[in-house]
Amino acid sequence: MNRLGDATSPYLLQHADNPVDWWPWGSAAFEEARRRDVPVLISVGYAACHWCHVMAHESFEDAGVAKLMNDSFVSVKVDREERPDVDAVYMTATQAMTGQGGWPMTVFAAPDGTPFFCGTYFPKANFSRLLESVTKAWHEQRDEVLRQGAAVVEAIGGAQALGGISAPLTAEVLDGAAAKLASEYDGENGGFGGAPKFPPQMNLLFLLRHFQRTGNARSLEVVRHTSEAMARGGIYDQLAGGFARYSVDARWIVPHFEKMLYDNGLLLRVYTHLWRLTGDPLARRVADETAQFIMRDLGTPEGGFASSLDADTDGVEGLTYAWTPGQLVDALGDDDGAYAAGIFGVTAAGTFEKGASVLRLARDIDDANPPVADRWAEVRRRLLAARDQRPQPARDDKVVASWNGMAIVGLVEHYFATGGAESLDAAVRAATLLAERHVVDGRLRRVSRDGVVGDPPGVLDDYGAVAEAFCAVHQATLDGKWLELAGGLLDAALAHFPTGNGGYYDTADDAERLVTRPADPTDNATPSGLSALAAALVSYTALSGETRYREAAEAALGTVAPIVSKYPRFSGYAAATGEALLSGPYEIVIATRDDPTGDPLVATAYELAPPGAVVLVGAPDAPGVPLLADRPLVDGAPTAYVCRGFVCDRPTTAVADLTAQLARR
Repeated sequence: MNRLGDATSPYLLQHADNPVDWWPWGSAAFEEARRRDVPVLISVGYAACHWCHVMAHESFEDAGVAKLMNDSFVSVKVDREERPDVDAVYMTATQAMTGQGGWPMTVFAAPDGTPFFCGTYFPKANFSRLLESVTKAWHEQRDEVLRQGAAVVEAIGGAQALGGISAPLTAEVLDGAAAKLASEYDGENGGFGGAPKFPPQMNLLFLLRHFQRTGNARSLEVVRHTSEAMARGGIYDQLAGGFARYSVDARWIVPHFEKMLYDNGLLLRVYTHLWRLTGDPLARRVADETAQFIMRDLGTPEGGFASSLDADTDGVEGLTYAWTPGQLVDALGDDDGAYAAGIFGVTAAGTFEKGASVLRLARDIDDANPPVADRWAEVRRRLLAARDQRPQPARDDKVVASWNGMAIVGLVEHYFATGGAESLDAAVRAATLLAERHVVDGRLRRVSRDGVVGDPPGVLDDYGAVAEAFCAVHQATLDGKWLELAGGLLDAALAHFPTGNGGYYDTADDAERLVTRPADPTDNATPSGLSALAAALVSYTALSGETRYREAAEAALGTVAPIVSKYPRFSGYAAATGEALLSGPYEIVIATRDDPTGDPLVATAYELAPPGAVVLVGAPDAPGVPLLADRPLVDGAPTAYVCRGFVCDRPTTAVADLTAQLARR
């Protein structure tokens, strides 16, 4: 047992029994390297990472490799999900030195943390030779090694230099971004780019909002085609719901099997909004099943949501999920086995490995035909029951603040669109865990596990995503404490993260000092910290009426307007937030003392809510709810109040008037 035995991170715990004398990230490890006068080997990965597992089995569990590491290095293991700040700094260095990045990430650094050689996965033989070469260079060419490290730090500091051009995020910029996305769109397969292909959830959210504002049919078509292609593909779990991280091919057929909370939280929003706007039954089914997947398979006993399910099962990718025709027959019998093979595209040749196939929806299902729909549902149920008897992938059950925030927003929006109380209940439980465990003395901690909060402080995306989640829960529950909590987090973010030019660092001014202070404004697998914060600022402004938060959002988005214009694929969440600002955002209040279930005003508000709108339904002057203040009923009837950009229409009790007010753009 090395020093990782007390870690909260499941990824670190996976390495606790390695013969490598691992240290967790912290000053003690670097002090030990200075004492021994040896370099630091920093290994960064995460629990659901396939090649992280491969390198662990090949190298970190090998006594000979471990001896090389222990004799000549202080070895530090980092969970990138727990310490995204550390990951960001060294990933930038790795990309600068090698032209690419990924995990596992392998970094050799001086005892002050300065990186001088970086890479990713190394096979065992190559890694052993590399350890010997770096050891030799450290002893015989140290001045050159240190000069190289200083040059790397200077380069990555320049790459993250702040300032540059700031411009308003205008309708013209957003229209241009939508047009550019349409031009880069894969018209045959959906999505963007080739293999591997990742779900473009933030771009889809932007394009849905762009369609709402402009009526641009091309924006909607990109979303509809991509969403359908993913929902029919192997990247979507056809039995249990939920999306894998990405497809190894360009047609969404074979996934990399890890399932991440953040992907599913964001995609839940996409499919919910697509169904709300179009009535597409496939979008509704996928939204419902994705919500169920998040709650059922990622829910933790404490009320939060686990980070991920592994790509591997017992070290084998696809072991849980892939099927042969014979296995379908074994599970279902001859007739239903053949039926399932046709529906799910399972052939003797296979789409995966060793003649197995990943299930995809290869044939349409007539949901309007009860016998067909019933047979389809029963076959899925029986196949899932059979699959549940197989070995299952491991789960990383740490709770990450920002990812839980994304899931909470998705579940609240699913509740608003469908009325599913289960989604709201789950969102409130998760928000309660964040409020009671992760908010410590007014500041956020990033992770918890088994209800025990970890030491890593929250980074900017934690503050933004959690504040946005608290705003969403406030809308759904009318409990003033959530708005107060959101405001406190936003005040902390505005105090501790700004760059001084409208932008934001990813780490707080009182956080641990790394070799550079990261500040990446681009959206990647998740919204950037800046995008997440801007979205929360916009929602909070609409709910509270406090204009300084809107001004901060506008300034932040202004710093990324050039990125939205030139590189919209890497700024989708910022663009979606820009659409909300252009929209107003709308504030829609239905003042009522009656049960809102079935109220046509309420249904119209939810159905027609413009991009980024906030919607509240409740009794006039409810305590802790600014938007319900001074909003009386008209003639004793439920009454709609619609405001946009702090300008309000006259209150109405008529559905036709509310529809007309919400139709204005």
